[in-house]
Amino acid sequence: MAGESLLHFDDGNFESDVLNSDTPVLVDFWAEWCGPCHMVSPVIEELAGEYQGKLKVGKVDVDKAPQTAAKFGIQNIPTVVLFQKGEPVERIVGARNKRDYKAVLDARLGTA
Repeated sequence: MAGESLLHFDDGNFESDVLNSDTPVLVDFWAEWCGPCHMVSPVIEELAGEYQGKLKVGKVDVDKAPQTAAKFGIQNIPTVVLFQKGEPVERIVGARNKRDYKAVLDARLGTA
């Protein structure tokens, strides 16, 4: 269900799918070996379902997309970044609970 709305970005599609998107995009920068990333992953999937139609939600594996991770200064993971009109407007570093992500999204998207 929510998994169907979760996208996957890499060095090849990040510009077209995130930076050139007319819709805000929430991006989870993660890696397979990152324990806290696996704790955040189900929350990101839930957000993808809950905000479908208002927001695109996707993941970037930093090991498979090193150029994208470097371009946006991703030094710690998980890092979740909200992009609007091609610009990063919010950055949440470290594992957080769903309420924290929703607060940022609702404030930025005007859905509170």
